[in-house]
Amino acid sequence: MLKGKDIVSIKDFSEKEIFEIFEVAKEMVQYAKGKGTDILKGKILATLFFEPSTRTRFSFETAMLRLGGGVLSFSDPKSTSLSKGETLADTIRMMDSYADVIVIRHSYEGAARLASKFADHPVINAGDGAGQHPTQTLLDLFTIHNNFGTLKNLKIGLLGDLKYGRTVHSLAIALSNFGSKLYLISPKSLEMPDHIMREIQEKQKPIVTNNIFDVIGELDVLYVTRIQKERFPDATEYMKIAGSYRVDLALLEKAKRELIIMHPLPRVDEIAPEVDNTPHAKYFEQAFNGVPIRMAILSMVLGVR
Repeated sequence: MLKGKDIVSIKDFSEKEIFEIFEVAKEMVQYAKGKGTDILKGKILATLFFEPSTRTRFSFETAMLRLGGGVLSFSDPKSTSLSKGETLADTIRMMDSYADVIVIRHSYEGAARLASKFADHPVINAGDGAGQHPTQTLLDLFTIHNNFGTLKNLKIGLLGDLKYGRTVHSLAIALSNFGSKLYLISPKSLEMPDHIMREIQEKQKPIVTNNIFDVIGELDVLYVTRIQKERFPDATEYMKIAGSYRVDLALLEKAKRELIIMHPLPRVDEIAPEVDNTPHAKYFEQAFNGVPIRMAILSMVLGVR
Protein backbone atom coordinates (compact mmCIF):
# COMPACT_ATOMS: atom_id res chain seq x y z
CA MET A 1 0.00 0.00 0.00
CA LEU A 2 2.94 2.36 0.64
CA LYS A 3 5.00 1.29 -2.37
CA GLY A 4 6.72 4.28 -3.95
CA LYS A 5 5.17 6.71 -1.46
CA ASP A 6 6.95 9.78 -0.08
CA ILE A 7 6.74 10.19 3.71
CA VAL A 8 6.90 13.88 4.54
CA SER A 9 4.21 14.39 7.20
CA ILE A 10 2.28 12.18 9.59
CA LYS A 11 -0.77 13.48 7.71
CA ASP A 12 0.40 11.45 4.73
CA PHE A 13 -0.90 8.32 6.53
CA SER A 14 -4.42 7.04 7.05
CA GLU A 15 -5.29 5.33 10.34
CA LYS A 16 -5.39 2.02 8.47
CA GLU A 17 -1.88 2.57 7.09
CA ILE A 18 -0.53 3.38 10.55
CA PHE A 19 -1.80 0.09 11.97
CA GLU A 20 -0.48 -1.80 8.94
CA ILE A 21 2.96 -0.33 9.66
CA PHE A 22 2.61 -1.49 13.29
CA GLU A 23 1.86 -5.04 12.16
CA VAL A 24 4.90 -5.16 9.89
CA ALA A 25 7.05 -3.57 12.63
CA LYS A 26 6.04 -6.32 15.07
CA GLU A 27 7.30 -8.88 12.56
CA MET A 28 10.53 -6.90 12.18
CA VAL A 29 11.40 -6.88 15.90
CA GLN A 30 13.11 -10.27 15.67
CA TYR A 31 15.29 -9.01 12.80
CA ALA A 32 15.96 -5.69 14.54
CA LYS A 33 17.38 -7.60 17.51
CA GLY A 34 20.10 -9.13 15.37
CA LYS A 35 18.69 -11.97 13.32
CA GLY A 36 18.56 -9.93 10.12
CA THR A 37 16.98 -10.73 6.76
CA ASP A 38 17.84 -10.14 3.09
CA ILE A 39 14.51 -8.90 1.74
CA LEU A 40 16.12 -5.63 0.60
CA LYS A 41 19.28 -7.19 -0.80
CA GLY A 42 20.54 -5.05 -3.68
CA LYS A 43 18.60 -1.94 -2.55
CA ILE A 44 20.39 1.22 -1.47
CA LEU A 45 19.34 3.82 1.09
CA ALA A 46 20.79 7.36 0.93
CA THR A 47 20.79 9.23 4.25
CA LEU A 48 21.30 12.97 3.77
CA PHE A 49 21.66 14.64 7.16
CA PHE A 50 22.14 18.39 6.99
CA GLU A 51 21.58 18.55 10.77
CA PRO A 52 23.18 16.48 13.55
CA SER A 53 21.51 13.20 14.47
CA THR A 54 22.32 10.06 16.42
CA ARG A 55 19.19 7.95 16.86
CA THR A 56 17.36 8.84 13.64
CA ARG A 57 20.33 8.46 11.31
CA PHE A 58 21.73 5.29 12.87
CA SER A 59 18.34 3.64 13.29
CA PHE A 60 17.57 4.20 9.59
CA GLU A 61 20.96 2.85 8.61
CA THR A 62 20.66 -0.08 11.01
CA ALA A 63 17.19 -0.79 9.63
CA MET A 64 18.48 -0.92 6.06
CA LEU A 65 21.46 -3.09 6.95
CA ARG A 66 19.28 -5.49 8.98
CA LEU A 67 17.10 -5.81 5.86
CA GLY A 68 20.09 -6.79 3.74
CA GLY A 69 20.42 -3.50 1.85
CA GLY A 70 23.23 -0.98 1.55
CA VAL A 71 23.68 2.61 2.72
CA LEU A 72 25.15 5.79 1.25
CA SER A 73 25.38 8.66 3.70
CA PHE A 74 26.80 11.96 4.77
CA SER A 75 26.39 13.84 8.01
CA ASP A 76 28.52 16.88 7.17
CA PRO A 77 27.38 18.90 4.15
CA LYS A 78 30.84 20.54 4.06
CA SER A 79 32.21 17.25 2.75
CA THR A 80 29.93 17.38 -0.30
CA SER A 81 29.50 19.57 -3.37
CA LEU A 82 27.00 21.65 -1.41
CA SER A 83 30.04 23.45 -0.03
CA LYS A 84 30.84 24.41 -3.65
CA GLY A 85 27.44 25.96 -4.15
CA GLU A 86 25.47 23.00 -5.48
CA THR A 87 21.73 23.44 -4.94
CA LEU A 88 19.62 21.11 -2.83
CA ALA A 89 17.64 20.22 -5.95
CA ASP A 90 20.77 19.05 -7.78
CA THR A 91 21.99 17.11 -4.75
CA ILE A 92 18.68 15.30 -4.56
CA ARG A 93 18.66 14.55 -8.31
CA MET A 94 22.17 13.12 -8.02
CA MET A 95 21.42 10.93 -4.98
CA ASP A 96 18.18 9.81 -6.59
CA SER A 97 20.23 8.35 -9.43
CA TYR A 98 22.36 6.36 -6.95
CA ALA A 99 19.80 5.14 -4.43
CA ASP A 100 16.38 3.47 -4.21
CA VAL A 101 15.12 5.54 -1.26
CA ILE A 102 16.28 8.84 0.27
CA VAL A 103 16.07 9.91 3.92
CA ILE A 104 16.66 13.62 4.50
CA ARG A 105 17.04 15.80 7.60
CA HIS A 106 17.32 19.53 7.04
CA SER A 107 17.14 22.72 9.08
CA TYR A 108 14.58 24.32 6.74
CA GLU A 109 10.92 23.52 7.22
CA GLY A 110 9.58 22.20 3.92
CA ALA A 111 12.94 20.86 2.69
CA ALA A 112 11.72 17.26 2.56
CA ARG A 113 8.62 18.21 0.58
CA LEU A 114 10.84 20.12 -1.83
CA ALA A 115 13.22 17.16 -2.14
CA SER A 116 10.31 14.85 -3.01
CA LYS A 117 9.58 17.01 -6.06
CA PHE A 118 13.05 16.36 -7.51
CA ALA A 119 13.28 12.62 -6.76
CA ASP A 120 11.66 9.72 -8.58
CA HIS A 121 12.33 7.36 -5.68
CA PRO A 122 10.61 7.67 -2.27
CA VAL A 123 11.76 10.50 0.01
CA ILE A 124 11.40 10.13 3.78
CA ASN A 125 11.46 13.17 6.06
CA ALA A 126 13.80 12.64 9.03
CA GLY A 127 13.02 16.10 10.42
CA ASP A 128 12.69 19.48 8.72
CA GLY A 129 13.48 22.40 11.01
CA ALA A 130 10.65 22.98 13.46
CA GLY A 131 8.23 21.27 11.06
CA GLN A 132 7.53 17.53 10.98
CA HIS A 133 9.23 14.27 11.97
CA PRO A 134 6.78 11.59 10.81
CA THR A 135 8.82 8.44 11.44
CA GLN A 136 9.51 9.60 15.01
CA THR A 137 5.76 9.99 15.43
CA LEU A 138 5.18 6.47 14.15
CA LEU A 139 7.65 4.96 16.62
CA ASP A 140 6.13 7.09 19.41
CA LEU A 141 2.64 5.83 18.57
CA PHE A 142 3.98 2.27 18.33
CA THR A 143 5.52 2.58 21.81
CA ILE A 144 2.28 3.89 23.32
CA HIS A 145 0.25 1.19 21.59
CA ASN A 146 2.62 -1.54 22.80
CA ASN A 147 2.24 -0.36 26.39
CA PHE A 148 -1.53 0.25 26.47
CA GLY A 149 -2.90 -1.82 23.58
CA THR A 150 -4.66 1.27 22.23
CA LEU A 151 -4.18 4.85 21.12
CA LYS A 152 -7.68 5.91 22.06
CA ASN A 153 -9.03 7.53 25.22
CA LEU A 154 -5.64 8.06 26.84
CA LYS A 155 -4.55 11.20 28.68
CA ILE A 156 -1.25 12.33 27.22
CA GLY A 157 0.89 15.24 28.39
CA LEU A 158 3.38 16.91 26.06
CA LEU A 159 5.94 18.71 28.22
CA GLY A 160 8.67 21.21 27.37
CA ASP A 161 9.46 22.92 24.08
CA LEU A 162 6.20 22.78 22.16
CA LYS A 163 7.09 25.74 19.94
CA TYR A 164 10.23 24.43 18.24
CA GLY A 165 9.89 20.70 18.99
CA ARG A 166 8.96 19.07 15.68
CA THR A 167 8.40 15.70 17.35
CA VAL A 168 5.50 17.06 19.40
CA HIS A 169 4.01 18.85 16.39
CA SER A 170 3.57 15.60 14.49
CA LEU A 171 2.60 13.64 17.60
CA ALA A 172 -0.06 16.11 18.74
CA ILE A 173 -1.77 16.02 15.35
CA ALA A 174 -1.71 12.22 15.28
CA LEU A 175 -2.97 11.76 18.83
CA SER A 176 -5.82 14.21 18.34
CA ASN A 177 -6.96 12.07 15.41
CA PHE A 178 -7.04 9.00 17.65
CA GLY A 179 -9.12 10.69 20.33
CA SER A 180 -6.58 10.84 23.13
CA LYS A 181 -6.90 13.84 25.46
CA LEU A 182 -3.95 16.22 25.14
CA TYR A 183 -2.34 18.24 27.92
CA LEU A 184 0.05 20.87 26.54
CA ILE A 185 2.55 21.83 29.25
CA SER A 186 5.16 24.48 28.51
CA PRO A 187 6.46 27.93 29.37
CA LYS A 188 4.30 30.68 27.89
CA SER A 189 6.99 31.53 25.33
CA LEU A 190 7.20 27.93 24.13
CA GLU A 191 3.52 27.13 23.64
CA MET A 192 2.33 25.10 20.67
CA PRO A 193 2.34 27.16 17.43
CA ASP A 194 -1.01 28.55 16.31
CA HIS A 195 -1.18 26.49 13.11
CA ILE A 196 -0.73 23.24 15.07
CA MET A 197 -3.24 24.37 17.71
CA ARG A 198 -5.83 25.02 15.02
CA GLU A 199 -5.47 21.46 13.75
CA ILE A 200 -5.75 20.01 17.25
CA GLN A 201 -8.78 22.18 18.09
CA GLU A 202 -10.66 20.82 15.10
CA LYS A 203 -10.80 17.53 17.04
CA GLN A 204 -10.68 18.55 20.73
CA LYS A 205 -10.01 21.29 23.24
CA PRO A 206 -6.61 20.49 24.80
CA ILE A 207 -5.70 21.51 28.33
CA VAL A 208 -2.99 24.19 28.23
CA THR A 209 -0.92 24.83 31.36
CA ASN A 210 2.57 25.77 32.50
CA ASN A 211 2.40 23.70 35.70
CA ILE A 212 3.17 19.99 35.41
CA PHE A 213 2.29 19.42 39.09
CA ASP A 214 -1.32 20.41 38.39
CA VAL A 215 -1.87 17.60 35.87
CA ILE A 216 0.70 14.85 36.49
CA GLY A 217 -1.79 12.73 38.45
CA GLU A 218 -4.20 12.59 35.50
CA LEU A 219 -1.77 11.40 32.85
CA ASP A 220 -1.26 7.98 31.28
CA VAL A 221 1.68 9.19 29.17
CA LEU A 222 4.14 12.02 29.82
CA TYR A 223 6.10 12.90 26.68
CA VAL A 224 9.06 15.06 27.66
CA THR A 225 11.11 17.23 25.29
CA ARG A 226 14.27 19.23 25.86
CA ILE A 227 14.36 22.99 25.44
CA GLN A 228 15.95 23.27 21.99
CA LYS A 229 18.72 25.82 22.37
CA GLU A 230 19.79 25.55 18.74
CA ARG A 231 16.44 26.86 17.46
CA PHE A 232 16.33 30.01 19.60
CA PRO A 233 17.10 33.16 17.58
CA ASP A 234 18.29 34.84 20.80
CA ALA A 235 20.50 32.98 23.31
CA THR A 236 19.36 35.25 26.16
CA GLU A 237 15.77 34.10 25.62
CA TYR A 238 16.94 30.50 25.93
CA MET A 239 18.73 31.22 29.20
CA LYS A 240 15.52 32.66 30.69
CA ILE A 241 13.72 29.34 30.43
CA ALA A 242 16.51 26.74 30.41
CA GLY A 243 15.81 24.17 33.11
CA SER A 244 12.17 25.20 33.49
CA TYR A 245 11.07 21.60 33.99
CA ARG A 246 12.61 18.53 35.55
CA VAL A 247 10.96 15.13 35.89
CA ASP A 248 12.25 13.53 39.07
CA LEU A 249 11.14 11.07 41.74
CA ALA A 250 9.37 13.78 43.73
CA LEU A 251 7.14 14.57 40.75
CA LEU A 252 6.47 10.87 40.10
CA GLU A 253 5.12 10.42 43.63
CA LYS A 254 2.02 12.22 42.34
CA ALA A 255 1.75 10.11 39.16
CA LYS A 256 -0.41 7.13 38.28
CA ARG A 257 1.24 3.78 38.81
CA GLU A 258 0.86 2.92 35.12
CA LEU A 259 2.20 6.26 33.82
CA ILE A 260 4.84 5.87 31.12
CA ILE A 261 7.46 8.54 30.43
CA MET A 262 8.72 9.04 26.90
CA HIS A 263 11.37 11.30 25.38
CA PRO A 264 12.59 11.52 21.76
CA LEU A 265 16.14 12.06 23.06
CA PRO A 266 18.71 13.47 23.42
CA ARG A 267 17.94 14.68 26.91
CA VAL A 268 19.87 17.32 28.81
CA ASP A 269 18.63 17.75 32.39
CA GLU A 270 14.86 17.53 31.96
CA ILE A 271 14.67 13.92 33.23
CA ALA A 272 16.67 13.04 36.34
CA PRO A 273 18.90 9.93 35.88
CA GLU A 274 17.22 8.14 38.81
CA VAL A 275 13.98 8.03 36.80
CA ASP A 276 15.72 5.58 34.43
CA ASN A 277 15.40 2.84 37.04
CA THR A 278 11.65 3.21 37.52
CA PRO A 279 8.99 1.24 35.61
CA HIS A 280 7.74 4.58 34.24
CA ALA A 281 10.80 5.05 32.02
CA LYS A 282 10.14 3.93 28.44
CA TYR A 283 12.43 6.25 26.47
CA PHE A 284 15.13 3.64 25.75
CA GLU A 285 12.45 1.16 24.64
CA GLN A 286 11.09 3.98 22.52
CA ALA A 287 14.52 4.57 20.94
CA PHE A 288 14.88 0.88 20.06
CA ASN A 289 11.44 0.91 18.43
CA GLY A 290 12.88 3.25 15.82
CA VAL A 291 14.61 0.29 14.18
CA PRO A 292 11.62 -2.06 13.59
CA ILE A 293 9.37 0.88 12.64
CA ARG A 294 11.89 2.13 10.09
CA MET A 295 12.48 -1.42 8.85
CA ALA A 296 8.74 -1.64 8.25
CA ILE A 297 8.63 1.71 6.44
CA LEU A 298 11.63 0.95 4.21
CA SER A 299 10.32 -2.49 3.24
CA MET A 300 6.86 -1.07 2.52
CA VAL A 301 7.87 1.95 0.43
CA LEU A 302 10.21 -0.30 -1.56
CA GLY A 303 7.34 -2.68 -2.22
CA VAL A 304 8.55 -5.90 -0.62
CA ARG A 305 5.91 -5.73 2.14
